Amino acid sequence: MMTDTPPTDGEDDVGVAVQTKPKTKRPPLYKVLLLNDDYTPMEFVVHVLERFFGMTHAQAFEVMLTVHKKGVAVVGVFSHEIAETKVGQVMDFARRHQHPLQCTMEKE
Repeated sequence: MMTDTPPTDGEDDVGVAVQTKPKTKRPPLYKVLLLNDDYTPMEFVVHVLERFFGMTHAQAFEVMLTVHKKGVAVVGVFSHEIAETKVGQVMDFARRHQHPLQCTMEKE
């Protein structure tokens, strides 16, 4: 049995073009950590937390006690650039006031 229609190779097929939206991942977040030392006054730590992390006096006092008792506390979670800036600000501020306060960041 012969037909008059040539075999199709897919060129004449009509389809719908589907544009897929690329999945965007959220940027990784970083924890900013404040480390305890035996020399930085507690009042200075409270001031740093209020000034650079926008904490109320009561919040800053609680976090300062956590740093004092446990040796370290997370003081905020930010994008890489913001975390890096906060760490730099705290370290510079502590150095200018001649305190050995240490602030660091790590990936969450």
